[in-house]
Amino acid sequence: MLKIAVPNKGTLSEESVKLAIEAGYNCKRYSRELVVSDPVNNIEFFFLRPRDIAVYVSKGILDLGITGRDLALDSLTETNEILPLGFGHSSFKYAVPNESKLSYDNLNEIKIATSYPNLVALDLKKRDLKAEIIKLDGAIEISIHLGVADAIADVVQTGRTLIEAGLKTIGDSILNSEAVLISRNSKIIGNTIANNFIERLKGIIVAREYNMIEYDVHDDSLKKAIDITPGIEAPTVAPLSKEKWFAVKAMAKKKNVNKILDDLTNIGAKGIIVTDIRTCRM
Repeated sequence: MLKIAVPNKGTLSEESVKLAIEAGYNCKRYSRELVVSDPVNNIEFFFLRPRDIAVYVSKGILDLGITGRDLALDSLTETNEILPLGFGHSSFKYAVPNESKLSYDNLNEIKIATSYPNLVALDLKKRDLKAEIIKLDGAIEISIHLGVADAIADVVQTGRTLIEAGLKTIGDSILNSEAVLISRNSKIIGNTIANNFIERLKGIIVAREYNMIEYDVHDDSLKKAIDITPGIEAPTVAPLSKEKWFAVKAMAKKKNVNKILDDLTNIGAKGIIVTDIRTCRM
């Protein structure tokens, strides 16, 4: 059986399970099971701490794993990022008290608290800076208030937690992260079961970015309509029983749909319908 690691808790876990289920796999836990078997697809899902997943995958104990890019890189293991999964987005940044004069380029000889010591060490080394890195497992924001650190380096999503702690971010992101599918190396893609899993996930991820748009348009406006909805390769165009009218069908980016609806309406398109796509293959 193919062995796949899935985060055991938090948003990464919920979204990973949802993605696998949408792709047709039995990946649902009913309690605190550590392993969920899907014999139909010849896969076992192992629910592990997100921080540990890259370690198991890098040693070849598990074939694939879903974890955060930041966690995979901080583990200093040799893994291969196969596919970004489109959820769990965050930035890894430095933060200091609002009144602090410290800047991104002036972090020498200070104390930096973080749950990602290796990411911080790599960044400081790259910029030829030296600082004492203090590893903490949680509640990083309070470390400055308690006098443990002068600055912190942490994952930032909305930034609300930092604001509540009286902190501000400094400099650009050290790393932009999201949930990713990893393997020990690219050879796993040659495995049929693994390849099917990867392609199914791709189908779900791509489908989440697109809608299907269908409408009727008169021959006089058909060229303009095709320009508005070019589709992936080309839209599907079929004649209607009503003379000089055509039915058009095309995929379009969700973020552009409202503008497309406006443009189609302005050229006289009728019966415009927008539907979600559950999955697809490009």
